[in-house]
Amino acid sequence: MVLPNFEENLQKYAHLLVKSGVNVTKGHTVVLQIDVDQAPLARLITKEAYAFGATEVIVKWADDIVNREQFIGTPQERLTDIPQYKIDESLDQIAKGASRISVRSSDPDALSGVDSDKIAAYQSAAGKALSEQRKATQANKVSWTVAAAAGAKWAAKVFPALTTEEEQIDALWDAIFKAVNLYDADPVASWAKKDITLNEKAEELNKEQFIALHYTAPGTDLTVGLPEGHLWEGAGSDNVRGERFMANMPTEEVFTAPDANRVDGVVRSTKPLSYAGNTILNMAFTFKDGKVVDVTAEQGEDVLKNLIATDEGAARLGEVALVPDPSPISQSGIVFYNTLFDENASNHLALGSAYAFNLVGGTEMTEEELKAAGLNRSTVHVDFMIGSDQMDVDGIRKDGSKVPVFRNGDWA
Repeated sequence: MVLPNFEENLQKYAHLLVKSGVNVTKGHTVVLQIDVDQAPLARLITKEAYAFGATEVIVKWADDIVNREQFIGTPQERLTDIPQYKIDESLDQIAKGASRISVRSSDPDALSGVDSDKIAAYQSAAGKALSEQRKATQANKVSWTVAAAAGAKWAAKVFPALTTEEEQIDALWDAIFKAVNLYDADPVASWAKKDITLNEKAEELNKEQFIALHYTAPGTDLTVGLPEGHLWEGAGSDNVRGERFMANMPTEEVFTAPDANRVDGVVRSTKPLSYAGNTILNMAFTFKDGKVVDVTAEQGEDVLKNLIATDEGAARLGEVALVPDPSPISQSGIVFYNTLFDENASNHLALGSAYAFNLVGGTEMTEEELKAAGLNRSTVHVDFMIGSDQMDVDGIRKDGSKVPVFRNGDWA
């Protein structure tokens, strides 16, 4: 590692994730999901969490190679039989109000060539078995943040022109640190400022209460309905204890829930999607009455079709997000092959479940009430990128008039 002051910056990063990411205070339980090759960062995050008063830090390790071998070697019937102890563990963490930190560094192609039907079957089974955890995070019952760390295979995918593994990993760490404002004099203060800025933009959209958004770009002509009482959100959210947290680090988006029954037209992806250990390229979707009725992809089409077939809601939208093309991540010119970063360089949509907090009173509604209000329900939530410097977005008011929201990929 030759990146200047790396150890010092890694310590700052751990502090930022614990303080701004999930806002750990006295008595908290923290669950950290992280890859085994990121043990130094895991130790720092654990130390920081206890320093802020955590009562318990639970580290859940992951390993790309072991994961791949398990998918290949484990029979599907065993793979999809989610044991009760895992469900009980998840329920116990919810009961404790455990904050969740997920640090991703996986190879985008870790499961390339593995039976996609088998992967899809496992993800469907796990999604159903652990659905209470998904509901808790999507209703902000707990604090959670998703961040990243530089893994060797991921770094090689992002920076193939660099000649050594060390150079590639350094370049990816540098890009991660820049994206989360870590080089600022006070990253925590920078995130507090970002929170204010993005929430001001969200409030502008909330005042409008558009009934729909109309997206146009090369290959895209899509109208997305918005439910009555939808709420746009920015960087930060508040959990049920009134604690502020940042769900994604980095983030440049404002987002809300669409009406799952009112999406019509065609849309094309503008960036690769890394999903289920595979890279999916050049996707095209056709929607009618809210549902995907046709989908193609240049690469990974079988994986994409399995995703959409996961359940009824997987073929409908659960999120619309606006990100200006001049955002720092977009202007870096880097394709990260990682949704956490690529979605913050581009307008994006998400297939699957909507966030309950994106609707007035939604966090107190039942699943049936949310669905009746137009919010999609599913065991999946997968973002895909559609924005570019050629995209226009219009907000449609109740009287049918249109308001320019984006022009040429930037706020109008």
